[in-house]
Amino acid sequence: MAEMGSKGVTAGKIASNVQKKLTRAQEKVLQKLGKADETKDEQFEQCVQNFNKQLTEGTRLQKDLRTYLASVKAMHEASKKLNECLQEVYEPDWPGRDEANKIAENNDLLWMDYHQKLVDQALLTMDTYLGQFPDIKSRIAKRGRKLVDYDSARHHYESLQTAKKKDEAKIAKAEEELIKAQKVFEEMNVDLQEELPSLWNSRVGFYVNTFQSIAGLEENFHKEMSKLNQNLNDVLVGLEKQHGSNTFTVKAQPRKKNRYRHDNAPAKGNKSPSPPDGSPAATPEIRVNHEPEPAGGATPGATLPKSPSQSSLPAVVVETFPATVNGTVEGGSGAGRLDLPPGFMFKVQAQHDYTATDTDELQLKAGDVVLVIPFQNPEEQDEGWLMGVKESDWNQHKELEKCRGVFPENFTERVP
Repeated sequence: MAEMGSKGVTAGKIASNVQKKLTRAQEKVLQKLGKADETKDEQFEQCVQNFNKQLTEGTRLQKDLRTYLASVKAMHEASKKLNECLQEVYEPDWPGRDEANKIAENNDLLWMDYHQKLVDQALLTMDTYLGQFPDIKSRIAKRGRKLVDYDSARHHYESLQTAKKKDEAKIAKAEEELIKAQKVFEEMNVDLQEELPSLWNSRVGFYVNTFQSIAGLEENFHKEMSKLNQNLNDVLVGLEKQHGSNTFTVKAQPRKKNRYRHDNAPAKGNKSPSPPDGSPAATPEIRVNHEPEPAGGATPGATLPKSPSQSSLPAVVVETFPATVNGTVEGGSGAGRLDLPPGFMFKVQAQHDYTATDTDELQLKAGDVVLVIPFQNPEEQDEGWLMGVKESDWNQHKELEKCRGVFPENFTERVP
């Protein structure tokens, strides 16, 4: 019997809920059609808009914070792998091995501590902050349903009162249902009217606290990491001092394999050396690349169109020179012999000694003057290298094939 009674109660609740849904649906239809008025509260609607905006912003912040934490974890793993690599290559007899290992351990601990503090002081706070939204959102929706119930009960009561034949019993019952519906609605409404503005105002303090925590944790992390990096640098300086003769010099401006050679054959790749430390590295501002001068002669400085393979070379700037007639310069203050190699572009002076490492390179001493000429094949010019002939060799031999060669432009400086 108890079981049947329980089933009966359950069935009754289901029927009641179905009837409520049906009544609410009918009421909403009448309101939309304008056949029934709807209770409005503009102030509350503004609170709901603020609530939805606050929820959207908080959800985005939570997502971005999780992405930030994932990035911190990824950087931790990458840093750990890098330190493991250093530990593997650091040979047992090298000085500072124990210190380097200890620095690696502290580095790993620092990353772990940083990640955990971000979780505790930012992410968990973020989760707690957002945890209050689902309940309030559910109560806002329930308030909306109770408002429809209240409007429906009010309309039913009003219709009975205006009926031609009044049934006092029905009117009394309808009034009782109206009072009950109004009470339920107003209780929920009052609570939300207090909570929503308070929640909206709390966002400022939450944002301040969250971002201050993140900024403070990141600042401390980088300070401690900076100390570890300085310690590691000191260890490596000690290693360098003990093995100073084997120091690896980092060089810039890699040369291509197809750089110019006297026999036009490809050469092995090389790197353009850098000038001594602390010295200026002059870079010529003009680069003129063109084909060899035709047999009939051509105006120095003229260029042919760049081929597609030259697109990676620096921009070509054309420099023109005075016209010559019978070996003399026209248009100057006086006529003189133009005793320069064909296609001559400009002069540079070596600022530092340069030791040639291949047969097609010029050996330079500081102070040597070089007459810069174009490459016969522009595609063979490497970035950072020029073709030229030392002025002293040209004055003595007047033969390009024997005297010309390539040299690093950052070892020279252009002269008038």
